[in-house]
Amino acid sequence: MAAQDRGERSVGAKRDQARTRLARGAVVEAARSLFLARGYGATTIEAISDLADVPAATVYRLFSSKHGILKALLDVSIGGDDEDVPFADRPQVRSLLTDPDPKAQLAGFVKIAVQVNERVGPLYRILVSAAGVDPDAASLLDELTRQRQQGQQAIARSLARAGALQRELRERDAADVIHALMSPEMYRLLVLDREWKVVRYEQWLVTILVDQLLPSNAAAS
Repeated sequence: MAAQDRGERSVGAKRDQARTRLARGAVVEAARSLFLARGYGATTIEAISDLADVPAATVYRLFSSKHGILKALLDVSIGGDDEDVPFADRPQVRSLLTDPDPKAQLAGFVKIAVQVNERVGPLYRILVSAAGVDPDAASLLDELTRQRQQGQQAIARSLARAGALQRELRERDAADVIHALMSPEMYRLLVLDREWKVVRYEQWLVTILVDQLLPSNAAAS
């Protein structure tokens, strides 16, 4: 009987977890639609609740605030899924940091950055706009920028430790170059504003990073 009770509790817990995951997903996607259509400031939790068909009390329990919803939406958009794994710890990132071919490493990170920017680009504009009037949004923007800087510093550190950087280029300066060229602002300028094809942008970004970071013999190989 005790074993049966434990089994029933386990099944019930899994069912609750599945319902919670579905509710979170519905809220996140409803928020995406409303933030893009109305903007962050004009979107209410009640509107998100209605579109997601999730009670407002549940939305507050799951996310605490509209800021919490925006953060969850950005996390899902950056990672491409709702797995609770920091982006820097994901297998494809860890694998690239140990790639012995610096050109392949840069091309791999550019591909990841392009994929992230495709998912996040429109939302990033909303976040930047909201940060001008909302302190919570400003804090979130600062945190995302800090995380991006840490990731790009890791790329520069990996190249420096492998002796792959141009001789006169310091690791810190390499990180600055990566930060500027792989920024969401550069993606927005060329892809969203100037209407470059994503393939063209990706090829250009790989070429310019290799030219700016690696020795000329590596860039030509």
